[in-house]
Amino acid sequence: MKHYFLGTAAGYDLKKRLKMRFTRGDFNDYLSLQEYIKKRYSAPSVAVVRNGRSALAAGLKYTYADKDGKCEGEIIVNGFTCYAVYQGVKASGMTPVFADIDKKTLNFTTETLEKVVTKNTRAVIVQNTLGNMVAIKKIESFCKKHGLDLIEDLAHCAGRFYDDGREAGTVGKITILSFGKEKSIDVINGGAVALRWGAAPAMPNPSLSPLKKEARRARMYPTYGVRYRRLSYLGLAGLYMRILLKLGLVQKSADAEIDYDKHQLSFFQAKLALEELKKLTRASKPLREFYLVKNRNEVLKKLKKAGYYFDGFWYERPVSPERYYKKVHFDEGRCPVATEVSQKIINLPNYYSKKQLAKALKIIKEYVDE
Repeated sequence: MKHYFLGTAAGYDLKKRLKMRFTRGDFNDYLSLQEYIKKRYSAPSVAVVRNGRSALAAGLKYTYADKDGKCEGEIIVNGFTCYAVYQGVKASGMTPVFADIDKKTLNFTTETLEKVVTKNTRAVIVQNTLGNMVAIKKIESFCKKHGLDLIEDLAHCAGRFYDDGREAGTVGKITILSFGKEKSIDVINGGAVALRWGAAPAMPNPSLSPLKKEARRARMYPTYGVRYRRLSYLGLAGLYMRILLKLGLVQKSADAEIDYDKHQLSFFQAKLALEELKKLTRASKPLREFYLVKNRNEVLKKLKKAGYYFDGFWYERPVSPERYYKKVHFDEGRCPVATEVSQKIINLPNYYSKKQLAKALKIIKEYVDE
């Protein structure tokens, strides 16, 4: 029976693994990525950093800090998201506020935004969850009405276009990119921030050379993923991953630290990220296809029996991963739809074809929650 793995670098075929392992880069590749982002997103100021959460923290700091370097105010974020967004906002000194979502898009709406906006709100972060695009004109009107800035997070939607024909990343005051695992641009880690407002300050490059240990982890992770998937047949995958984590050979994405002014992104990753971004001229498919199901645990058991292996999915909690959930103090009562969705969602990556996923889709559709 053919097996399909939904995660752990399963989207890296042999060619892509070899590129990650042996590509060489230099500081000119780093600068080329910056310049390309400037042109593509019409941004006078761009910084390339170690991860997406650092890019978000930097964007908020350079935009909202007062003369003493202090940031204050609230930033509205999607009520169905990852810890990295929360962490990036908190690291800037600002306060994240969650807005509930619509089941059909997994994004907040103007109606749910109205329920949480206050006099202290400074901006709204649009994340276009899993590549499902918001009604951008309505969000823009909401922001204009309340005097708020619009920030675009392209982790899930680089290369996608809104229904009015504009490319994601060309609308807001700040554009954030993430190059982390299974994102639209996947070079294991990395990110960038583009300040698109006229008087934006020039953001300095991080001052220190890339971390060699982080570069090694990035190079090897797709290869470790192959071994992990093979060991899963023997029931040893979990033990293997625990050993890798203990030795510091891999790092869980959610455990990345905030760093936008110290260490640069590895130059070979900047080179690969630029290649990936250039390919995303008009992405036609969302990053992942999602379904809301009844009896999810039962569905997951059937999927595994049919040859579909999950090592986690987006998102098992309204703010994921589980181990950080209590830390964000999420108010489930204020975001009931996001809470319900997190208990029912199953989503499938787009690196597999509909034919490859046919058996999975047949099982899932028997349980779809109408």
